[in-house]
Amino acid sequence: MPDQKMTKEHETAIDALVAHYIANQSLIRRFLESVHAQILDATNEGEPLSELVHSVKRRMKAPDGLKDKLIRKLVTCESSGQAFDVTADNLFLRINDLGGYRILHLHTQQMGQIHAILLDLLDKAQCDLYEKPFANIWDEESRAYFEGIGIHTEVNTRLYSSVHYVIQPRSKTLTCEIEVRTLADEIWGEIDHRINYPQAHPSLACREQIKALARVASSCSRLVDSIMASHDDWVARTTGTLR
Repeated sequence: MPDQKMTKEHETAIDALVAHYIANQSLIRRFLESVHAQILDATNEGEPLSELVHSVKRRMKAPDGLKDKLIRKLVTCESSGQAFDVTADNLFLRINDLGGYRILHLHTQQMGQIHAILLDLLDKAQCDLYEKPFANIWDEESRAYFEGIGIHTEVNTRLYSSVHYVIQPRSKTLTCEIEVRTLADEIWGEIDHRINYPQAHPSLACREQIKALARVASSCSRLVDSIMASHDDWVARTTGTLR
């Protein structure tokens, strides 16, 4: 938990929000299960999403994790002179990652098809985008690719790539996050999230090693992209379909 002094009023308000989440998290869990069922059956122009996906993961945010996040948000609001306006009525809308769904795939070039299928799926599943999808990127090569397939990019300093969709049912009662990333980026993400998030690790050596891992993971994704491009070229040449 962040090392911040909280007033009794603040503690009471945040504890009430966490209690509200615990009492009503089944709403998000059911929505996640519905999304999961739709994703398993999703197709676009005959192409099943399952052919592009290595695996999926879904999870509910731990109450302690929510409490930490609310404290950080409150402290940020206090320091900037803004009102902390998260309430029980808007908690499930304002905190977008109470329910999370992660799609893991092998190589970056699959993202164009995955993006198209997800957009088509949301319409069929009676869901809307809560905000514009975006890709966390850290290099110009990734920016060019993602923006070329119609995905807005945001630069991050943590040296990883991941695409985020915040979705909501048309009842507009809650939001959930779908995150799409390569298997290589997932390796980095799991290590970073375990020991370097939400607060940076106190060890400089550890932080630097995590940055090095991010670069290795990115290089792995690019190597897989190259292997798949070489394979597709070989298939096209040997089958006479090369343009």
